[in-house]
Amino acid sequence: MSEPRSATRIPIDKDKPRRFVFVLLDQFSLLCFATAIEALRIANRMAGKTLYTWHVVGEGGERAYCSAGTVFQLDADLEELNRDDTIMVCTGIDVQDATTKKVISWLRREARKGVTVGGLCTGAYTLARAGLLDGKKATIHWENQDSFAEEFQEVDLTKSVFVVDGNRMTTAGGTSSIDLMLKLVADDHGEDLANAVADQLIYSSIRTDQDTQRLSVPTRIGVRHPKLSQVIQMMENNIEEPISPSLLAKEVGMSTRQLERLFRRYLNRSPKRYYMELRLQKARNLLMQTDMSVINVALACGFASPSHFSKCYRAHYDTTPYRERGSHAARLSI
Repeated sequence: MSEPRSATRIPIDKDKPRRFVFVLLDQFSLLCFATAIEALRIANRMAGKTLYTWHVVGEGGERAYCSAGTVFQLDADLEELNRDDTIMVCTGIDVQDATTKKVISWLRREARKGVTVGGLCTGAYTLARAGLLDGKKATIHWENQDSFAEEFQEVDLTKSVFVVDGNRMTTAGGTSSIDLMLKLVADDHGEDLANAVADQLIYSSIRTDQDTQRLSVPTRIGVRHPKLSQVIQMMENNIEEPISPSLLAKEVGMSTRQLERLFRRYLNRSPKRYYMELRLQKARNLLMQTDMSVINVALACGFASPSHFSKCYRAHYDTTPYRERGSHAARLSI
C-alpha cells in the first residue's frame, strides 16, 4: 500500500510500545487474527513510529493451523509474559477441543498478574473456561451464543460486536477485530489516529460496543414487514417456552388466520413450521457445541419429551439427535 499523497503523520508521544501477544489455537479464524494485526501495523505506519509490537505464540511453540488450512509458524510456546502485555486469544471453529488444559492453566497464571486478556471470534469460550469472564460482560459469535449462554451462566453475555469490561475484551468474530483494535488505538493515541487507520483499511463505518453483530430481522429474511419482523423476533426470544400462534398474532394486532397468510406469503411456510425450524436450529447448535444431554437440549428448545424432540429432529435433519452428536464427535477425532 503506497503512502497517500495527502496523508499526514499523527504526532504521538509514547515512551514504550504496547505489546500484543496473539495466542493461536487450533482452527483459529484467519480473518480475526489478520485484521487485528493489520490495524496495529497501520497504526505504526500512520504514526511514523512503533506504537505497537506483537508476538505470536501457541501450545507447543512450533505451528498453528487456521480454519482455512493455512499453517502459521509460531514465535514461541506459551511463555512467561510481562504484566503490561496484552493477550489476544484467537480461536474459531471447534473451540471446545482447541481449549486445552495447558492453555487454560497458562491463561489463569498470566491473568493473576493483572495482564489484560482478550478473545477474538469464539475466544470468549476459552476465557470463560478459564474462569476469566465470571461476573463480566462478554460477547461471542452469534452461532455460539446459545451454547455459551447455557454453559456459562455466570457471564453477562451480550450480542454486541465487541465488549471491553475492565481488563477483559471479547469480540464476535468476522471484522469485529477491526472495531476493537480501532477502539484501543483511539484510547491509547486518540481518535485522529484511529480514523486514519480506518481510512487505510477502507473501513468506512466504525462500530462501537453498542452495535449488535447480527443483521436485523428484515435484512436476514429479505422482507420488510414490521409485523412479520416483530413476530419472528418474539419467536427468537422465546425458544425454551414457545408462544402459540394465536398469542403471537394477538401481540401484533391480527388474527391467527392473518398471521398464517403473512407467513405463507413471505416465507412459504406456516408460523408453526418456521418456529419449529428455529428451535431445531438451536438444538443442533447445542448438540454440536456443548456436552448437554439430549434430554436437556430438548427442554432448552421447548420440547416436552425426548421422543417428540427426536421425531421432529429426524423429520427435519434426516438423522436423530444421538446420531448427529456421534457423527460430529467422529469427525473431530479424525
